[in-house]
Amino acid sequence: MSVREMTEQLERDNLSPRAARAAESRGRSRDEAPCPLRTHYQRDRDRILHSNAFRRLMHKTQVFLSPEGDHYRTRLTHTLEVSQIARTIARGLRLNEDLTEAIALGHDLGHTPFGHAGERALAAVCPHGFRHNLQSVRVVTHIENEGRGLNLTAEVLDGIATHSTSAPTPLTLEGRVVRYADKIAYMNHDIEDAIRAGVLTEQDLPEGLQVHSGRPKSVRITRFVDSIIKNSGEDIRMDDETQAAYDTLRRFMFETIYVHPIIKAEEHKAVAMVRALYRYFMENPGLLPPRFAAIARETDTDQAVCDYISGMSDRFALMVYTDLFLPKAWQG
Repeated sequence: MSVREMTEQLERDNLSPRAARAAESRGRSRDEAPCPLRTHYQRDRDRILHSNAFRRLMHKTQVFLSPEGDHYRTRLTHTLEVSQIARTIARGLRLNEDLTEAIALGHDLGHTPFGHAGERALAAVCPHGFRHNLQSVRVVTHIENEGRGLNLTAEVLDGIATHSTSAPTPLTLEGRVVRYADKIAYMNHDIEDAIRAGVLTEQDLPEGLQVHSGRPKSVRITRFVDSIIKNSGEDIRMDDETQAAYDTLRRFMFETIYVHPIIKAEEHKAVAMVRALYRYFMENPGLLPPRFAAIARETDTDQAVCDYISGMSDRFALMVYTDLFLPKAWQG
């Protein structure tokens, strides 16, 4: 038996009957010879990890726009925390950790520069609309690898497309685990960043969610993860009391932190920058990089410009904007 076949046998012997087994994957859009070492889902995880889009996440905003401090989250550190939480849940439920990890690592590849402010800006100007979960799928199917995509399995693509609450329910339990893990991660690390920034204190949190043990974030995460592992079966769920606490914390985040004046202060500038870049490249499509010029020919210019801007990191968007719209100093 090859290493891959031994791993597939371990999955058959040890995973839950509800788990997605790599050997039973619905496959890829383009058939490929099996890898002798890695299962389908391990191969997908590695392709995502080595992609250009994954590396760019290190310079994309999570909540605080282009933070100066080294300890604020970026889209990359958020992704890694989602992966860690999701794998812990998957292991506790005897689900497929490799599939779970691949979905988690790929779920935000299509996110715009400047976080959700950039997403809202593109959604407003692009006639096709814009949703980062669907753009993440587009990145791995049409943009990466010089337009050939990463040729990921159907299960990974489904999990990426459906990780947002507004999307349909993921087909696999592994995808549903990532949907929960995404929110557990961002609620708790965004609280930590907000406390660091002076936006709130631990005492400002809803009653029952204030933990004064010295490690409040880890206590909250453990509570949510433990409830999911103990209460999930045919579906992924928490007990009613913990779900109510989770819902309360999520409402608090959207009603208090994400609309806080300190966090919103620079958003209008980010939105104006994205809109200006969009208008400029719509008026000058000949200046798009070759890959995106090809997309303009294959589909339309709106899609190409949207793809180009959404793939930018914060600092690259700032650099392009500066180069296009700000006067340069005279070099005498």
